[in-house]
Amino acid sequence: MAIGVIVSAFFIYLALPGLHLPTVVEALRTANYWWLVPGVAVYIIGLWVRTWRWQYTLRPVKLVPVVTLFPMVCIGYFGNNVFPFRAGELLRSYVLKKREDIAISTSLATVIIERLTDGLVMIMFVFIALPFAPMPEFYRNAVIAMTVMFLMATAVFMWMASQPERVERFYALLAGVVLRGRVRERTDDLYHRFMLGLRSLSEPSDVIMIFFTSVIIWLLETVKYWFVMHAFDFSVSFIVLMLMNGLVNLATTLPAAPGYIGTFDTPGIKTLETFGVDPSIAASYTFTLHAALWVPVTMLGAYFFWREHLKMSDIEAARRAADTTESTPAEVDPAAKAASAEAPYNAAENGEQSAIPSESF
Repeated sequence: MAIGVIVSAFFIYLALPGLHLPTVVEALRTANYWWLVPGVAVYIIGLWVRTWRWQYTLRPVKLVPVVTLFPMVCIGYFGNNVFPFRAGELLRSYVLKKREDIAISTSLATVIIERLTDGLVMIMFVFIALPFAPMPEFYRNAVIAMTVMFLMATAVFMWMASQPERVERFYALLAGVVLRGRVRERTDDLYHRFMLGLRSLSEPSDVIMIFFTSVIIWLLETVKYWFVMHAFDFSVSFIVLMLMNGLVNLATTLPAAPGYIGTFDTPGIKTLETFGVDPSIAASYTFTLHAALWVPVTMLGAYFFWREHLKMSDIEAARRAADTTESTPAEVDPAAKAASAEAPYNAAENGEQSAIPSESF
């Protein structure tokens, strides 16, 4: 938490030079906020597409209706925007466990897939925009570094999903050396359920579909940037807004205070400033855009949080649940345990819906 606050404070400090507070206030006062209405509508559509993507990544585990998953996605955003340590990802996995009996570790693996594809799309947006909207060298170097990291991480997870037998042998060798007893049993369960969550990366057609939906999601969000821009007295091309979207969301992968304070705003302001927008106008636009992204989904998530009868204590309960397992019949008999670990893969290969045994993680 302390690191996030420090990072946010540093980014806010970087945004201050060149800002003229009276100009910022005047731009906020005279903005045409009716443009936020279509912007928010497009964003809600994007949330629905996000939910459909999550359903797609969960398909090898269990087919869950989009209408069931949508509140969980909103709860996840609510948690990320309000609580520290991006607790929303764990919170939505916890609700999914309660509602659909899908292990938290399996669900978190699908979240990793989402984050990887989001990062790759952001990088794609930046590279598409570069020929039309050149960046300062600092941003260019940062994007290159993040590109390498995202590509390496994606390659590792895709290899894990496509070579489960090799990964199993490597894991068994490593675990046999460093893990013993109950710790080994817990880690084995976490490992097998995490691998199940990566199952959607094993088929090229699934990878293409996940990437395609991610492109749609972020294009819709850029459309929201475009609508909100019309509320203020400046204009840049859609390509520049794609670049801004990419840089802003890559920056929000850094640790920050809840709601991505600073890490969202400063890259947005600096990007627009690079393309001739007055820093104070850019700041008023970026602050409004940030609020228009933060408020609707946070309110939706808070409503669903209340409707699910969740409490603050459930965040800690979710953390504990992610680290514990319950005894199941498969754990009593080693042969049954091995069969249960292989069953999800065999079921997926045969086009069946795999069942997840009841576990507290």
